[in-house]
Amino acid sequence: MGIKSPLGIYEALLSRYGPQGWWPIQNNFKPPEWEICVGAILTQNTSWNNVEKALDNLKNNNCVSVRDILDTRRSELERLLKPSGFFRQKSKTLKLLAKLVNTFNSFEDFKRNVTRGALLKLNGIGPETADSILLYACGKPSFVVDAYTRRIFHRLGLVGHDAGYEKIRDYLESNLPKDASLYNEFHALIVRLGKEACRKSPLCMKCPLEDVCEKRGFP
Repeated sequence: MGIKSPLGIYEALLSRYGPQGWWPIQNNFKPPEWEICVGAILTQNTSWNNVEKALDNLKNNNCVSVRDILDTRRSELERLLKPSGFFRQKSKTLKLLAKLVNTFNSFEDFKRNVTRGALLKLNGIGPETADSILLYACGKPSFVVDAYTRRIFHRLGLVGHDAGYEKIRDYLESNLPKDASLYNEFHALIVRLGKEACRKSPLCMKCPLEDVCEKRGFP
C-alpha cells in the first residue's frame, strides 16, 4: 500500500517518530481511565499545560473519582477547573459525564457498553471529545479527528477543504484496520506531525510526508 494511503501515512510517521505512548496519565485518578475522560473535556479550547494545572488541582483536593465529581459542589468544582478555561461549562459537562458513568454497574461496565450516541447527547461533549473518550479511555476503535488531522489530510489532497468531522472520520476508518491501538498511535503521530512540521505556516523541510504533499510550502 502506497504512502499516500492512510495506512502508508501511518507507517511513514511511525518510522520517523516512533511510538508516542498516549494518553499521558499520572495523577492517580480512580480508575486511571477516568483521568482520560476528565482530560478529554478539559482540553477543549485550551492548551494541555492548562489542563495539567486543573488536573493537579483535582488531585490535590482528592477529587479523583466519579463519585468525587458527583459529590463536589459546583462552585468548588469550578474553582478547581479554572486554569483550563471555560470552567463553568466544563464543570457542568463533567458532572453530566459522571452521572452517565454512574448509571453503569461499574467503570468497566461503562467502558464496555457506553455508546458514542450516549456521549454525544451530553451537553458539552462533541464528536472529538466523544471519540477521545471512546478511544483512549474505553479502548474502542473510534478515530479522533482534530484540527491537525483536517489540516494534514487536506494538504495531502485526501480530503476536501470543507470536509466535515464525520466525513473525515468515515474516510479514515474505512481505509484503516478496525484497530483501537492503531487509531491511538496514529492520532498521536498526527498531533506530533502537526506540532513539529505541518503547522499553520508549515515547515515542510521537517516533514516526512513532504514528497507526497500537494500543498507543500503553502498554508
